[in-house]
Amino acid sequence: MNLAELADTSARHMSFIETGRSQPSRTMLMRLADRLEVPPRERNVLMRAGGWSAIYPEHRIQDDPALAPARDTVELVLRGHEPYPAIAVDRHWNLLARNRALGPLHDGNIAPFLLRPPLNVLRLSLHPQGLAPRIVNLGQWRAHLLHRLRRQVGATADPVLHALHEELSGYPGPAPNALASSVQGFAIPMQLRTPCGVLSFVSATTMFKNPVDVTLCELIIETFLPADQATAQSLQKAMLSRRWPQASWEPEPEQGRRNHP
Repeated sequence: MNLAELADTSARHMSFIETGRSQPSRTMLMRLADRLEVPPRERNVLMRAGGWSAIYPEHRIQDDPALAPARDTVELVLRGHEPYPAIAVDRHWNLLARNRALGPLHDGNIAPFLLRPPLNVLRLSLHPQGLAPRIVNLGQWRAHLLHRLRRQVGATADPVLHALHEELSGYPGPAPNALASSVQGFAIPMQLRTPCGVLSFVSATTMFKNPVDVTLCELIIETFLPADQATAQSLQKAMLSRRWPQASWEPEPEQGRRNHP
């Protein structure tokens, strides 16, 4: 009854749609998707299930000419955050693009299979052969990432994300210490041992507003900002003193999919 009111129809008609006794119109399906705040990918599924064509197109962000302006925008954001690290990831947290400042975070003993495409940034962060041994506050950071991923699984019911959450939850890690879980009471940092010393970051997320492509709806730009002055100064010095590799787009995940240990 509440949904019918929101969708400007009768409870009887809504019941008929729900039980399959009535075929919903395209307009009704779009109205229901709006009221229920259905994500774009699932809206396409809903429309096809109702016998209509998909609403949102889907293109490859890496090389499709249709998304060239979006690639330029992503690159502008990534470069604009240098000398601080920034990445772009897809809905499964596979790396799509990065800026040059990500280099120092990868310095160290990382298993090569974790760096092959598709490079999953959550797996790289928490795997015992990845960044995990160098994360000073691994308990807090691990709990933060798993909580964020769990909420994403709950919102999307994506089986790939569910499998990723199960995998990462099985990795060894210390229990979080609530007393050391924030920076100035507002954010959980990632404190990472590097050749420049311990660097402390807080992360921020950027997304496209009102995109009309499924890929752009799901693209996330994750930026890592210095949580203290020492980290800011270390990254600024590293940018000036070292030749960092050029920022780049990563290979298409489907082209490089592989089994991992």
